[in-house]
Amino acid sequence: MRLILLTVLTMCAFAANSVLTRAAVEGGHMDPAAFAVLRVAAGAAMLGAIALWRGVALPLRGRARVAGALSLAAYMAGFSLAYLTLDAGLGALILFGVTQITMFAHASLTGERPSLRQITGAGIAFGGLVLVLWPGTGNAADFHGALLMVFAGLGWAVYTIAGRGAADPLAATGANFVLCLPLLALLLIGVELEGDAWGVTLAVLSGAVMSGLGYALWYTVLREMHSATAAVVQLSVPVIALVAGAVLLGEAVPPVVMLAAACVVGGIGWAVTAKG
Repeated sequence: MRLILLTVLTMCAFAANSVLTRAAVEGGHMDPAAFAVLRVAAGAAMLGAIALWRGVALPLRGRARVAGALSLAAYMAGFSLAYLTLDAGLGALILFGVTQITMFAHASLTGERPSLRQITGAGIAFGGLVLVLWPGTGNAADFHGALLMVFAGLGWAVYTIAGRGAADPLAATGANFVLCLPLLALLLIGVELEGDAWGVTLAVLSGAVMSGLGYALWYTVLREMHSATAAVVQLSVPVIALVAGAVLLGEAVPPVVMLAAACVVGGIGWAVTAKG
């Protein structure tokens, strides 16, 4: 019951990040670069303060930190910039679709020979992504925004894979955020940093609570969860984000996005729950 509750809270936090980022960036309250930087700074401050209160030093060295910081910076930059043109639910769909396909490929390359069911499921999921990523008249997603979210999805996949062995999830997440901040500043150098009070509020909420605490919680959950299960549960995020985006932001959900969501969620769910 505890694991279920923690997992539900984590998935809601992930979906909330899509809604908060979209509300701030597309709503004109803060430019995406400023939002990403402030989000990471707030997360680093929150986790650093908790680590200090616990008397725990942040583990800032090691290969895991390099992978964590680089992948987090890639995710943060792509995620924020993509929401200039993507709706919350559509962005989450692309993000977690790419993430799960990447994790599936990683599992295959590290010794888990894919079955016919896994290959079929991955193919269905990929077809769902093609529906929203294919350029042309009437496509559901802005092409450049979609590419940025694909970049973010690759970053999040690496971040998730790198975090499975974290001994202290909160300290590891805090170290990732601290090291990510200068990297993100370099990635976004030359981009204007502007925002109003409401944008700052959304960025701090996204960074300190939904990202900082949410990602630490995710690292905790990963320690008690099989890889296939971890892949499956994240498929709930696009659905939560689609509903939240429609209710809170008044975003439309075109039929092609609903079909793509069904393909991505169903295809990957079919693949990662295969026994062999």
